[in-house]
Amino acid sequence: MSLTSFLRNNQDVRERFRQEFPKPKFSSKKELLAPPRSRRYSLVGTAFDYLLRFYLQYLNRNVLDKGYWIAELALEPLADYPGLHKKGVKIITQAKRNLAKFLKTGEINDALIASALSLGQLDPIYRAGVGYESIGVIHKNEISDLRKLISIVEPNLFTAQKLCVTNPIFGSASRIVGGADADLIIDDTIIDIKTTKELKLKGRDFHQIMGYYVLHQIGGVLGIKPKLKIKKVAIYFSRFAYMHVYEIKDIITPSTFPGFIKWFKKRAKKDMMH
Repeated sequence: MSLTSFLRNNQDVRERFRQEFPKPKFSSKKELLAPPRSRRYSLVGTAFDYLLRFYLQYLNRNVLDKGYWIAELALEPLADYPGLHKKGVKIITQAKRNLAKFLKTGEINDALIASALSLGQLDPIYRAGVGYESIGVIHKNEISDLRKLISIVEPNLFTAQKLCVTNPIFGSASRIVGGADADLIIDDTIIDIKTTKELKLKGRDFHQIMGYYVLHQIGGVLGIKPKLKIKKVAIYFSRFAYMHVYEIKDIITPSTFPGFIKWFKKRAKKDMMH
């Protein structure tokens, strides 16, 4: 189970989220700055998450992270396939080398982008047990897609005043849903990255990021004390270079939220027991 599957697979959970966090109106109109150049949408999205994290490490030299990539966890299931495991080890080693070079030079070259794509191919092997056949297969249009996406990022949107955390884990709260890590926390804002060609706020995406907020309120962020004061949640639409921000105070109902937290913990534990 994960936060995503907890929401997706349980109608009662989705309904309770809709009651507690009604989806705000979303009417933003922005130009599509980076139209997709590949049909491997999921891969490009995951690879951009990696590439953006690399860039954040360059922008914010005090970035906190969990010390490993999800892609590295794919090496364990790959151990049964010596040829693929060897490829996986090479991908990880090369990516670390390319990242170290980038952090010194600030130059986003094709090798770094290719590493982001290769890491993105390993993620679904760990998360979902799929994608073995794709390891190491990279197309030029995917490199150009990612180059465009990273070129339109506005540095000020991702430059922290005090704190930048990549892939934050919400302590014991992440465990009650079988694992959950958000994309980013910058200062007082939890940020989710969406690499989609449509500028729309889907209910499931809004409730996903509110789910991260709920997990934070329960467990904080692993390795950070005292608990952060999260005041905003945001979705970054990467193909539009647009950050859409919500103030928590405009979403939360103080009289009902504590009861929702109690319900959430009980309901998640029930799901984990099945």
